[in-house]
Amino acid sequence: MSNKDEEQIGRIVKALSGYYYVRPEGDTSDGMIQCRARGIFKKRGESPLVGDLVAYEETDNGEGAVNRILPRSSELVRPPVANVELAVLVFSVTEPVLNLQLLDKFLAHVEHARLQPIICLSKLDLSGEDAAGREALEAIERIYRPIGYEIYSTSSRLGEGTAALEARLAGHLSVFAGQSGVGKSSLLNSIVPGLDLNTAEISNKLGRGKHTTRHVELIRIAGDGYVADTPGFSQLDFQELGVEELSTCFPEFRERAGGCKFRGCTHTHEPSCAVLEALANGEIATSRHEHYLLFLAEMNDKKRRY
Repeated sequence: MSNKDEEQIGRIVKALSGYYYVRPEGDTSDGMIQCRARGIFKKRGESPLVGDLVAYEETDNGEGAVNRILPRSSELVRPPVANVELAVLVFSVTEPVLNLQLLDKFLAHVEHARLQPIICLSKLDLSGEDAAGREALEAIERIYRPIGYEIYSTSSRLGEGTAALEARLAGHLSVFAGQSGVGKSSLLNSIVPGLDLNTAEISNKLGRGKHTTRHVELIRIAGDGYVADTPGFSQLDFQELGVEELSTCFPEFRERAGGCKFRGCTHTHEPSCAVLEALANGEIATSRHEHYLLFLAEMNDKKRRY
């Protein structure tokens, strides 16, 4: 640690009870300095977030003070995390069976947040024993690879695919999301050296235990990367997304929208719609368009009710 009163740069890895726990940039140890935010933030109506790169300095009491927040590359509202780059969507090929509608909902939210999505298929070791699992793997490759989504197949039990995923996450701040039971905790165990915790212990470490305050905490991984489990992404609705924005969250729709006859085309019924033409030609997966229509109906229904 440098001398007191000398401003330093660090990353907030945890926020709890009014304190911000900052890890100095370039520090290879697990050391953190407990900081308070300067009063100027309250006056401006600003608040530092987990993931923020901040300028801070040590204070006389051995703690620190956050002076300013460096520019953010991204900001999630729920969960509140800044500077996230990658969203790892963990879906099991079986147990529970892969739900493509839920996957498309996650992908739409991630696209809206302008994060880079990564589809991570877990429990690969069970797919060979299960016809539905084999079908799920085939569907993922057939539908999502042509769109340009990155796909990683993993088995935490066999240690397969986890090294490749860990290498992809190096140097980035990533969020993990997915429904319960898909093996997120086992995957974190495989990726984070020495974590070696069971599901309940991981929940506690990430502030999600039965008797802990819910908070977001970053866990450092090899290659100067960070991962965070994200309970907020598990409660998906489209409140923060406008009806007119939904189609832009489907990359294969977005890239064809310029070819539609009408501006503001909803890709549902309009003549000379480039998206509907691509759908008819088999260039867009039927399931993707069906899920888009379902999400659109859900959003319009909420709009009418509220």
